[in-house]
Amino acid sequence: MNLSELKNILKDQPKFRYQQVYKAVYQELISDWQEATILPLALREKLNNECPLSIEAEISTSKESKKALITLEDGLKVETVLISHKDKRNTVCVSSQVGCPMGCVFCATGTLGFKRNLTKDEIIEQVLLFARMLKKTGEKVTNVVFMGMGEPFLNYENVINAIRFLNSEESLNLGARRFSISTAGVIDGIRKLAKENLEVNLAFSLHAADNELRTAIMPINKKYPLDKVLLAIIDYIEQTHRRVMFEYVMIDGLNDSISDARRLATKVKGILGFVNLIPYNKTEMNKPSSPERIRKFKEILEQSGIAVVQRHAFGQDIDAACGQLAGRKPRSA
Repeated sequence: MNLSELKNILKDQPKFRYQQVYKAVYQELISDWQEATILPLALREKLNNECPLSIEAEISTSKESKKALITLEDGLKVETVLISHKDKRNTVCVSSQVGCPMGCVFCATGTLGFKRNLTKDEIIEQVLLFARMLKKTGEKVTNVVFMGMGEPFLNYENVINAIRFLNSEESLNLGARRFSISTAGVIDGIRKLAKENLEVNLAFSLHAADNELRTAIMPINKKYPLDKVLLAIIDYIEQTHRRVMFEYVMIDGLNDSISDARRLATKVKGILGFVNLIPYNKTEMNKPSSPERIRKFKEILEQSGIAVVQRHAFGQDIDAACGQLAGRKPRSA
């Protein structure tokens, strides 16, 4: 789906056609231009020929989530996930890049290497795909998180432009606070976001509380050392007055010791935010921390006055959980 062609197709049309078209695509959530009966038949046919609305995607489903493998116009593939919560929220986890240059050792996306940035339209397309699905059951997309494939702040302009569009009244009209951006620690992006007039949420993929271990599992730490990232986050909080989420994947025997918990508590104490403990998804190289170890880790943080939540491991059975997106063909649930 390439909606960038719309301006060229509609350039000779009355101005009100733009409003009709955008309403049909982003509010009525049509998947074929023939459904937009308010438009002249000849225009519908032209739009179907030159700007089709179909999204090529393979879907795999579990009880709580759906994963889509979308084929882009150049043949590259990207994954996106819909998570349905018990409180009726529907969160779309979107990708910002095909592959990822970060090379984090615990993340399947990193094994792909980096292919390219996604365009604004390709980011929006991921949300639109699930919005159409949810419409069939009378539901809506309620939240969008940039926690899929890629590092969002290395594709900053397209990510922010996609958020602004999805936030606008002419599209899905999602409140800015319904968006979350997760970064591995790109300081330039954190500083830029602080200056945006957008109340989006910031998450920091921390995963280790000392530079030696963090560099070993997240090579980006060489360029953006932990303490410098935390200073940028403190500055972000001072400018925006918004709290930050510290994401921490719990990997057995790697970053889940009592001393790791104490180091983490020391690093984030006094910073407006909370820690999100994420059970690791088992791979050939590593396994998740035991429930008992996670419980103890959480207890130490709480005793230090740190706010902590524990993320439920959505979508493991369809490789849709944290760190599993890798542009692979979905397998049946």
